[in-house]
Amino acid sequence: MATTTKAAAPAKKSKGFGGIKAAWIILVICCVIAYCFYFFVLGDPANFQGGDREGHPANLMGTVYKGGFVVGVILTLLLTVIVLGVERYFAIKNASGKINLAKFTSQVKEAIKAQKFDEAKALCNKMQGSVANVVMASINMYETVEKDDTLKKQQKISKIQQAHEEATQLEMPTLTMNLPMIATIVSLGTLTALFGTVLGMIGSFQALSAGGGADSMALSAGISEALVNTASGILTSWVATVVYNFFSNKIDKLTFALDEVGYTIAATYDSNHHEA
Repeated sequence: MATTTKAAAPAKKSKGFGGIKAAWIILVICCVIAYCFYFFVLGDPANFQGGDREGHPANLMGTVYKGGFVVGVILTLLLTVIVLGVERYFAIKNASGKINLAKFTSQVKEAIKAQKFDEAKALCNKMQGSVANVVMASINMYETVEKDDTLKKQQKISKIQQAHEEATQLEMPTLTMNLPMIATIVSLGTLTALFGTVLGMIGSFQALSAGGGADSMALSAGISEALVNTASGILTSWVATVVYNFFSNKIDKLTFALDEVGYTIAATYDSNHHEA
């Protein structure tokens, strides 16, 4: 009587937030918000003496407005970093699964070493996320090569490792998506600040050279523009650096856990089989 083998159930794909692929949309929206904030909040006439934007700033918001149009660019970059940081947090949290990563790694390794693959699969289905998907792909390949008598031991181990690497490569884009944009803003924040500072200093020198004397109002406006752009640009680069390194560290932990489990699966097959 012929027997049928039930196909192994794949790991349940997490249905949670997977990230925003069109990051340029975030940049455009943040640009609109930044310049609206620049013109209507920072540029509110109430922030200037005499109720006129051309007047001397009456408070900090008026001083920031005097930084010029570059302030809007820097605000755009800062808002983009904050939004992408929130986006990456939920995307990586979803990809990390529903069980503590260290706990899952420990439990699934023990189950694999004991060759309790049904238990390991149950853990993957409970965990969900990228790590569980990669582990499930490796386990499924383990069971596939186990039934293949045409391959030698080393070929079977290579296939298990290959399945693990391919599954990892499929999951990595979800983890690293939008991080390159954050990394770019790390440099752009500083460069934009330098650009704004240079514009401010040009204004200051123009005030000094006008009519052979110093126009104190124009001079102070130029210096204000230079310092505001320097401060806001440094703040943007600081935030972008923290966000980038924070999520890079999280991704490194996930990939290390994947490599650890992948090695355990291959080593388990190696130790439990002898070359014919």
